[in-house]
Amino acid sequence: MNIQVLPEHKLSSVAPLKQFNVEKKEVELILVKEQNGVQYTNSSVVASPNCAEEVDRETWGKKLDFLLSVIGFAVDLANVWRFPYLCYKNGGGAFLIPYILFLFIAGMPLFYMELALGQYNREGAATVWKICPVFKGVGYTVIVIALYVGFYYNVIIAWSLYYLYASLTSELPWLRCNNLWNSPNCTDPKLINGTFLGNGTSYAKYKNTPAAEFYERGVLHIHESKGIDDLGLPRWELTICLVMVVFILYFSLWKGVKSSGKVVYITATMPYLVLLVLLIRGITLPGAMNGIRAYLHIDLKKLNNPQVWIDAATQIFYSLGAGFGVLIAFASYNKFDNNCYRDAILTTTINCITSFFSGFAIFSVLGYMAEQHGVNIKDVATEGAGLVFIIYPEAISTLPGSTFFAIVFFIMLLTLGIDSSMGGMEAVITGLSDDFKILKRNRKIFTFATAFGTFLVALLCVTNGGIYVLTLLDKYAAGTSILFGVLIEAIGVSWFYGVDRFSEDIERMMGFKPGIYWRLCWKFVSPVFLLFVVIASIVTSGDLRYDEYTFPYWSNIVGWSIALSSMLFVPIYAIYKFLSMPGSFKERIAYCITPEHEHHLVAEGNVRQFKGMSVTYKTKTFPFSLSCSTLLRVNQRIGNPYRSATDAVPSSALADTDRPV
Repeated sequence: MNIQVLPEHKLSSVAPLKQFNVEKKEVELILVKEQNGVQYTNSSVVASPNCAEEVDRETWGKKLDFLLSVIGFAVDLANVWRFPYLCYKNGGGAFLIPYILFLFIAGMPLFYMELALGQYNREGAATVWKICPVFKGVGYTVIVIALYVGFYYNVIIAWSLYYLYASLTSELPWLRCNNLWNSPNCTDPKLINGTFLGNGTSYAKYKNTPAAEFYERGVLHIHESKGIDDLGLPRWELTICLVMVVFILYFSLWKGVKSSGKVVYITATMPYLVLLVLLIRGITLPGAMNGIRAYLHIDLKKLNNPQVWIDAATQIFYSLGAGFGVLIAFASYNKFDNNCYRDAILTTTINCITSFFSGFAIFSVLGYMAEQHGVNIKDVATEGAGLVFIIYPEAISTLPGSTFFAIVFFIMLLTLGIDSSMGGMEAVITGLSDDFKILKRNRKIFTFATAFGTFLVALLCVTNGGIYVLTLLDKYAAGTSILFGVLIEAIGVSWFYGVDRFSEDIERMMGFKPGIYWRLCWKFVSPVFLLFVVIASIVTSGDLRYDEYTFPYWSNIVGWSIALSSMLFVPIYAIYKFLSMPGSFKERIAYCITPEHEHHLVAEGNVRQFKGMSVTYKTKTFPFSLSCSTLLRVNQRIGNPYRSATDAVPSSALADTDRPV
């Protein structure tokens, strides 16, 4: 395509300036769409009618609001209750080798890709696929997964709130056995040692300590349920806590990023303060250094075990939170020229350092527990809810000032969960609001409906058998399905939209293209990594269990049905899109893989995916794509004062094509 300069007397017939209310200037440019492509003429750049809506999109109040929101989402409970144990179990310091490797070849590139994708297109997870319409189903997949996660993740936050309330007493309720919920077998922890346990039973798995019985009998009431087919009614105590969590989420999100961006100043920073306090207290305890040495012990032989590499790959993926649509949603509220490359490096680094740092606070206390009971570190080391709701609280209960340390610990869990849940709900709200404008116009009502909907489903998880529902959702709602979704997302961006075009988009935002390292990762390394993790997830997926309870066969069918309910959006929408397009088979394919703003080129056979496309200006050639955001970017780069994308852009902006626009 060539840029044609039209005579001055033809300008009025090309684009009526009055229609767009564009002010004339000495040298102006008009963007004209004709059958033969895109032409520049000697008049003003004319924006499409929907530019005003794009210009009016809400943005973060401050850059720090965005950074804290992303960090708060990425740094969640898994950083505390999963990474330290995985590190210890898989060779200590040796585990950092595959972990850091996967961080650089997949974690950071995928994180960077999602931030850039959201920021450039300024759309949520579904409508961002205007760049390649056939993949819009991926957007619905990740939105549905984020919604599913909210069903049970909010329940874990409600547990933390319940524990926080229970800590407001002079003696913590899980210190002794003389409570209504305790069983006749409840045993004073002071009497439990290696000799008492015997038969290879680890202390972490012993179910009759006061702390274990408080969690399972006092909070969950699991002893009143026979299994997943015997749920019972919701517990009123946990229901009240769940209501409070939902209200916190609603009032944090109802005004968009302007309100949520302020909440994260507390929720994203508080965990670091608490971890520091717990670490300082932990390293002063007897046996603490034994725990830390066990945490950092390097066993390179563990690297011969494929499971170690699988654990590292899945941990880095889930820890960073790519694929839930949250990063795309958050980045869509950035300014167009924000340096998302720097943001990706900074936030992923902080996330991984937080995981590693939290291990010191955890294992210093586990070393103390092992010392108290005369057992090995491996007998008290565990992960998940058993760590943060049984072992760690029990250790805290034995310390002077136990009430204070319990309060700050559960405040940390509460804040770790809240900002991550806020991110997931924002992904749902932004993703659907951008797709259905009526929802955007009624954001407060839609936010309430989303929060209330998650509350209704979450009631299943606060029943007597609720832990079984939560376990099922935790495994299937965001297991293989989220890995599948990100794999298709990476393929769609890198292979169909194109790494070169994606790099050009990034250059328009920040003035520089991603290096060869990032482009190779996006196109080859990251998709291969994701394929490896998907296969590993399926192969290592065994029968569903909770401690000694084995779920019935039908529950696994329900679980896979939940997983498929989100994954099926990808093929179903692709088929729908193909059938709804006009033209021959090849033209339909072209429409499906061509960005929406270039659909007028498909009829001419000028499809970039089929052959190269460029725009010439005088004797120079440069890639072309001008969206409303790009017009704003041009104005900003040349220092031209502007109010909207419809303000005039001097021709000097494009005269020097060696300068990125």
